[in-house]
Amino acid sequence: MTVRQRLEQLEQQQLSPYAAHSVSSKGRDFPELPCDIRPDYQRDRDRILHSKSFRRLKHKTQVFLAPEGDHYRTRLTHTLEVSQIARTIAKSLRLNEELTEAIALGHDLGHTPFGHSGEDVLNKICPEGFAHYEQSVRVVEKLEKNGIGLNLTWEVRDGIRNHRTSGKPSTLEGAIVRLSDKIAYINHDIDDAIRARLFVESDLPASYTDVLGHSVRERLNLMIHDIIQSSMDKPEIIMSPGMEEAMKGLRAWMFEHVYCSEIPKAEEAKAQQLIVFLYEYYCKYVDKLPEEYQVMMRQGEKKERVACDYIAGMSDRFAIDTFQELFVPKAWNV
Repeated sequence: MTVRQRLEQLEQQQLSPYAAHSVSSKGRDFPELPCDIRPDYQRDRDRILHSKSFRRLKHKTQVFLAPEGDHYRTRLTHTLEVSQIARTIAKSLRLNEELTEAIALGHDLGHTPFGHSGEDVLNKICPEGFAHYEQSVRVVEKLEKNGIGLNLTWEVRDGIRNHRTSGKPSTLEGAIVRLSDKIAYINHDIDDAIRARLFVESDLPASYTDVLGHSVRERLNLMIHDIIQSSMDKPEIIMSPGMEEAMKGLRAWMFEHVYCSEIPKAEEAKAQQLIVFLYEYYCKYVDKLPEEYQVMMRQGEKKERVACDYIAGMSDRFAIDTFQELFVPKAWNV
């Protein structure tokens, strides 16, 4: 018996009957020989962690574009916080922690440079539209490893695709990530907004904080505990009605006072125009795209889709550097 088989046996013995067991996976698009030491979901987690798209998240905006200071969140630190919250919940409920972590680490791989402002402008200019959750699936299925993809299991891809608010994950592990994403960004965006001096803790509506808590630490603790207690030994991942209502209310308040406020939006128009320039340039000069993207076009992909893929994969810094290289005159020296 291999190490993997022993681990799969432990899953059967120890996990909840509602958990997604590795041996019951719907599998991969392209069958592979199983690993001798890692169950499938652990293998998927490792593939995501070692991918180029995961590394690029460290230089992608979360909320604040080009913030001054080292302590503001990036898309990578957000992803790690989602993973930590989701794993805590999954472990407490005896669900599959490795599947949960794989979904959490992969859920934002398709995010654009400049946060949701980048996503919004690509959705407007790309004929096929653009949504980061669909792009995350495209990254792992098509774009990683020079067009080969990561060949992840169906359950991981389903969780990535359905982490959005309107999503309906097919596994409880995916449902955990969907809620953990909201818990993470609401709380760390509050922390970043306070650091940016948009408001102070006492400015948050008491009707919400009296339920959720009066600090980031307290809110995380209460919300995580609430999900665990509400979901224990149930075939669903839920919050108590009062906690869920307060979380939705605080999220709506954040949209009004942070996500759409002057400081995060200050450079948005410039960032979006930069993306438009890059998109138009690469649609016109497709020979300037990296070779792996030209291969995709030779295989039948439309140039607009490929240009969108390339730009969406850029980090904020790389997008700015590319724009400067293409459109900003250089000093001339004799």
